[in-house]
Amino acid sequence: MTVFITPCCARPDTALLRRLFALVLAGWLALAGSALASDKSAVRQAAIQATPQGYVLDALIDIALNPTLEDALAKGIHLHFQLQLEMSRPRSWWFDEGIAEPVRKLRIYYHLLLRRYVVETGYTTRTAATLDEALTLLGQVESWHVLDRGVLRPGQRYDARLRLRLDTAQLPKPLSIGAVTSDKWELVTPWYDWSFEAPLVKSPMP
Repeated sequence: MTVFITPCCARPDTALLRRLFALVLAGWLALAGSALASDKSAVRQAAIQATPQGYVLDALIDIALNPTLEDALAKGIHLHFQLQLEMSRPRSWWFDEGIAEPVRKLRIYYHLLLRRYVVETGYTTRTAATLDEALTLLGQVESWHVLDRGVLRPGQRYDARLRLRLDTAQLPKPLSIGAVTSDKWELVTPWYDWSFEAPLVKSPMP
């Protein structure tokens, strides 16, 4: 008489499965939280205005820092940003004509002696008592000169896009190296795209 023996499947370790599930869930929530925090930083408004000297940009940007960047500021580390603008003229018969790609450098840091945040935008330096106030100042772009007179044709349609990004190359060396492989040191807004008709630049008053 032949006896067949069917091996019994080993019962899974439920405790181990629970731990694995918890790790996967924690990782997913961390990624989701990082994505949500990133979504909070965005260019809300942007417009090109004409002045007697040329064209300026006004913009409003919401900036949200993750805990890593907030902690870096609290420890006196300077955070450098780049405001990147790209302008082009659409052409139906060929590639769009690139007009200009100006970049504005910004900086924010916490002054440990003054116990105030310092915000540098272009040639302007301002201070704020709280981080929220400082980020509001950092996100206010007023009269940034981006083009000289005569570059744009009045009435011609142009395309523009704007974004703000953390310049990780300006971080202290050990941090800048780690920033290459860590999303904790990343902050970049989505591109904000819009089109406009170049306004007429009035001649300066004599």
